[in-house]
Amino acid sequence: MNILNNFIQIKNEVLSLSNNTKIVVVTKTFDINTIKPIIDYGHKDFGENKVQEAKLKWSSLISKNLTINLHFIGKLQTNKVSDAVKLFSFIHSLSTEKLAKTCMEEESLIKKRIKYFIQINFSDSDHRNGIEPKNIKDFVKYCIHDLNLNIIGLMCIPPLNEVSDLFFSQLRKIANENNLFQLSMGMSNDYPAAIKNGSNYVRIGSKIFGDREIK
Repeated sequence: MNILNNFIQIKNEVLSLSNNTKIVVVTKTFDINTIKPIIDYGHKDFGENKVQEAKLKWSSLISKNLTINLHFIGKLQTNKVSDAVKLFSFIHSLSTEKLAKTCMEEESLIKKRIKYFIQINFSDSDHRNGIEPKNIKDFVKYCIHDLNLNIIGLMCIPPLNEVSDLFFSQLRKIANENNLFQLSMGMSNDYPAAIKNGSNYVRIGSKIFGDREIK
């Protein structure tokens, strides 16, 4: 599999749909040598879902290449926030008041501003990460006005076996109602639909690297 060719093909497809959508290349479980062709090509945005893995993999490289934007796209635990704030430029999964407050405290300690997406939970399950749509207005107010966090938009992962379009259009509507205009939505299986619904960041991994090994 030619990873760089896969990436270029997807990049051209994304550009044919929108000039306002960035690709977050999801690199979880893949080592730097595997990712390097895309870095050398000049791409800047990469996504990881585990803080410790990202720290081991990216810390040295980011210290030498300050133009790389690392995006945290997984469920963030409060005990990992200190390392996450140091390493990442974007966090796509802000989902609780406790997490938001911890992020604010860590930002203050190192004088760094992270760009945040609030994750919306469209599932009926309490086990899914994210804020329920009915609570988003109060949560946005808390994050922006009480904590002074740099909230730039909303993120969602549509429920499995559902039509993604419905949730993408709903996310855009919720964002507009809350004066948030950046959207993180769409993955390898549904990114064209996400882009057509206004996504600014699509998170693509397996379409570039192939399926991951199950560990």
